[in-house]
Amino acid sequence: MEIKARTKNSILILDLSGRIDVDSANLVEAVGQCLRDGYKDIVCNFEEVDFVDYLGISAIAIAYREVVNSNGRMKFCNIPAQLKNIFSVTGLDRVIDMYGSEDLAVDALQEDTAIENIKKLQLRRRFKRLPIGIKAELRDKFAKNPDCLHVDILNLSAIGAFVYGCGKFKLGDMVIMKFKLAPRQEEIEIEGKIVWLPDKQIQLPLSPGMGVEFINISSGIQEKLIEFIERNVSRMSSED
Repeated sequence: MEIKARTKNSILILDLSGRIDVDSANLVEAVGQCLRDGYKDIVCNFEEVDFVDYLGISAIAIAYREVVNSNGRMKFCNIPAQLKNIFSVTGLDRVIDMYGSEDLAVDALQEDTAIENIKKLQLRRRFKRLPIGIKAELRDKFAKNPDCLHVDILNLSAIGAFVYGCGKFKLGDMVIMKFKLAPRQEEIEIEGKIVWLPDKQIQLPLSPGMGVEFINISSGIQEKLIEFIERNVSRMSSED
């Protein structure tokens, strides 16, 4: 099987050709490399694929799982008639969205992104943000020692925070944040993702700072954050 990669509207298109069978481990390798390169939305174009067997289905399923496990999305397009039956028999067409054309698949991914952004905006509006100063530790998720021992959480919500005082991370980095909530000084440990960095040329007062979106946060910890924020927002309002 041959694989050619190109982009369309920031979405990666993999043009597949030939046979997808026992010798198709390169599909899994290619998808893994695309994910490492930062592409999360992938369309596989099957227009030039003339054969898929059950071992090929396994390779496709592994590649799809890699994308999903990396919080990405994969869609298929231009499925030849001779392949539709095996996709139906194996149930692959019930797991992966398949479209009659490349444009339809790309449009669907863009619509998914728009809907996801709307949901995130609605979610953010549900949770109040608290301007506050809390000391915290910050480290790379895959490291043992803290990268930044003394950072300040200047803005906190139940789904994220703005952290000031550490310039060691880049967009997309996964981090672990530790801090304590008054009055019991209960330690909170949360996994997060760096989703925003200030532009040093026009937002110098916010540098070195970063926006952290909380990931895989448990309902118990989120409830503690909501309770803490609600209590302090109410107190600030009464003081005003």
